[in-house]
Amino acid sequence: MVWIPAGTFRMGSDQHYPEEAPSHPVSVDGFWMDASPVTNAQFRRFVEETGYVTFCEIAPDASQYPGANPAMLVPASVVFVQPPGPVDLHNHHQWWRFLAGADWRHPQGPGSSLAGRDNHPVVHLAYADVEAYAQWAGKQIPTEAEFEWAAHGGQEGIYPWGDELAPGGQHLANTWQGDFPWQNLAEDGHVGTSPVGAYPANAYGLSDMIGNVWEWTCD
Repeated sequence: MVWIPAGTFRMGSDQHYPEEAPSHPVSVDGFWMDASPVTNAQFRRFVEETGYVTFCEIAPDASQYPGANPAMLVPASVVFVQPPGPVDLHNHHQWWRFLAGADWRHPQGPGSSLAGRDNHPVVHLAYADVEAYAQWAGKQIPTEAEFEWAAHGGQEGIYPWGDELAPGGQHLANTWQGDFPWQNLAEDGHVGTSPVGAYPANAYGLSDMIGNVWEWTCD
């Protein structure tokens, strides 16, 4: 783990997604944080030692979803499926597909596996799964403010390394290149997730603080 010192910074952004505005000053105390996202190998060890079953591996309780289509009351998750051409960006169903059998062991659904992905970040975890892992590991889930402060690495700028996404044409995170969601140019060398540590760590020694996968915070 890495010690993140206390500090004050401007959290959020007035230039990107509406939910990130308004930018405002926030102070955080010092805290410990893992140097990288939890990998498939790390999560597998947790499951093997505890017998834990994730949310996506359990069929939903029909009593909690009155009127639901019975075909959807099965172990499942939502998987990104690249459409063949441009789509309406206001309809996320054009690229997110509810897929029976998708879970952390089968990230693209039935027939997919973790072969060659031990060092990739684990996916398809509900918040309850993250809480269970953190408790087992003796750790805490960071707040959104802690995560954003840690991501900046004590530096100013939009990204952990400054204000340019790919300085000098060098990709420093696993992000989308091309027209989302149908055109993936993969200029950063990765389609889908990338191994933990594939890109340089920030000034605090933390990897994948933007890009690659969405990560949970406790608030």
